[in-house]
Amino acid sequence: MMVQIFKSKIHRVTVTGAELNYIGSITIDADLVEAANMVEGEKVQIVNVNNGERIETYIIKGKRGSGEVTLNGPAARRVQKGDVIIIISYTWMEMDKAKNFKPVIIFPDTETNRLK
Repeated sequence: MMVQIFKSKIHRVTVTGAELNYIGSITIDADLVEAANMVEGEKVQIVNVNNGERIETYIIKGKRGSGEVTLNGPAARRVQKGDVIIIISYTWMEMDKAKNFKPVIIFPDTETNRLK
């Protein structure tokens, strides 16, 4: 049996931009994407700590070391620059493997969105 489980999380980063006139997605500093064991194009859930909104979108890698976290397209209506968000990814896995799986969680500096 396959189960969907929590795979990785970027815990509490600050939104650096919200670009409404864009196709869609979230642009995230490549350093954060890779440290969280995420990949470009991966579906993620965005949880806005400031207003409780939850949205799903996909990742676009941003400039490495930039600290960028920009919500694009319709998602830009659900966040504001300066909001703190949590970015979560999930995966499907066989039940026996899921029982022992350990997700990757990173805790960037919320002032700079860079790894500590």
